[in-house]
Amino acid sequence: MKYGYIRVSSGDQNEDRQRLALAQQQIRADELYIDKQSGKDFDRPAYQQMLKKLKSGDVLFVLSIDWLGRNYEEIQSQWRILTKEKGVDIAVLDMPLLDTRQGKDLMGTFIADLTLQILSFVAQNERENIRKRQAEGIAAAKARGVRFGRPPRPLSDDFYIAYTAWRDQTMTLREAADYCEMPKGTFYSKVLHLEQAGLLASDLFD
Repeated sequence: MKYGYIRVSSGDQNEDRQRLALAQQQIRADELYIDKQSGKDFDRPAYQQMLKKLKSGDVLFVLSIDWLGRNYEEIQSQWRILTKEKGVDIAVLDMPLLDTRQGKDLMGTFIADLTLQILSFVAQNERENIRKRQAEGIAAAKARGVRFGRPPRPLSDDFYIAYTAWRDQTMTLREAADYCEMPKGTFYSKVLHLEQAGLLASDLFD
């Protein structure tokens, strides 16, 4: 049996791109599970419902590993539960190396596990680099006399990754907003505010 999983972070985000990609895999509408909440953990109603239904021999399709979840340690844990304990295959459509249907031998399993490990390392390393650049940028802004009022709600690491990609023109505004799981208008307004405050661009990313 084929199943598809879609996740967006809020009700006003568009899941059409994920739906279209999964539709091309001929997944029935009643076997498509959708959560509209953060990917910080797997305590999501649709995912948990799907997990109970999955059985050995089934295939779970997701468009991107990021839409499965944001916490790579938890992704690795769920990956083991699905593939080892339940005997389910996983196909990440935008990353062919993460398709457990390919190479059922030891080498195929090793490649998939190694890819997950690399993704985890890259994500953790990027988070640490972003925190360092952010701290340096804030220190530089304070040295220039920039005053800070009531601290705003902290932005996720994904915001700074998406902002960098948008500045480098490797992401559109819509893709950058989707990547950090916020509406396009919200993403853009935060960029403008932080750039005007001197906390983006020249300080954080030069």
